[in-house]
Amino acid sequence: MSNMPDWSLIRSFHAVAETGSLSAAARLLGMSQPSLGRHIQALEAELGITLFQRGRRGYALSEEGARLFARASEMNAAADGFARLATGSGEALAGTVRVSASEIVAAYVLPDILEPLRRAEPAIEIEIVASNTVENLLRRDADIAIRMVEPSQLDLVARKIADLPLCACASTEYLDRRGRPATPDDLIDHDLVGYDRGLDLIAGFRGFGVEIDRHAFGVRTDNQIVFWELAKAGLGIGFAQRGLVRRTEDVEIILDGMTLPVLPMWLAMHRDVRTSPRIRRVADHLHESLKTYAMTF
Repeated sequence: MSNMPDWSLIRSFHAVAETGSLSAAARLLGMSQPSLGRHIQALEAELGITLFQRGRRGYALSEEGARLFARASEMNAAADGFARLATGSGEALAGTVRVSASEIVAAYVLPDILEPLRRAEPAIEIEIVASNTVENLLRRDADIAIRMVEPSQLDLVARKIADLPLCACASTEYLDRRGRPATPDDLIDHDLVGYDRGLDLIAGFRGFGVEIDRHAFGVRTDNQIVFWELAKAGLGIGFAQRGLVRRTEDVEIILDGMTLPVLPMWLAMHRDVRTSPRIRRVADHLHESLKTYAMTF
């Protein structure tokens, strides 16, 4: 190949590879889905290789595509650095960035992640909003949101971070006192921490063949932080992010082979602010740091 492919085609390839779908990549780049599809087709034709395997679950990198993705990532990072340098005279890496995250992530995950960012960028001030809604981005109440569901609003740009596995857990003190369940059926004989109005746990129990109602939970709350603290304090068996349990002393994973759903973690921001250097700096740091956090499970 004698000529370098057009950068816009490489950028489109990188976005599809990173997000796994045309629709998500189109939102990330602010393009139409058909235009993005034409970019991928054009790059494949120019290179003479198949970059993706198309399937029901989206676009998966082929062997050739995976080999090129690392180099495309380097080029994309260099382009971002070029853009930040070019726009640096218009906006310095200073000012306030407002980050919205779920209660659990805001309280137990973000502090460790934000500490090195604050040391590296002391002129950027961080505001944290512990919230489980997405609407605050549309109202511009936050610059960046970390969510456990894919944002669907057209004005948002979203990047998938990872799927976080869940597990059953309890404090070591509780398990030493009450015993460790060997099967999901054993849970019904234990103290359980559950939701007050939420039905997710009831549906989850039904999924592995145990019928319960809200009265099976001796202690109930719809606040995620309170839920976690109740389980840590030994009031019963609860369910939490596997990584959170592994980072917490005196709390154990139980029934490790039990199949539970995963929590998809997304990073989203309003398309109008994605070109701001300080917001992009914080968003990129959060994306990479949360991906690393997810990989420790």
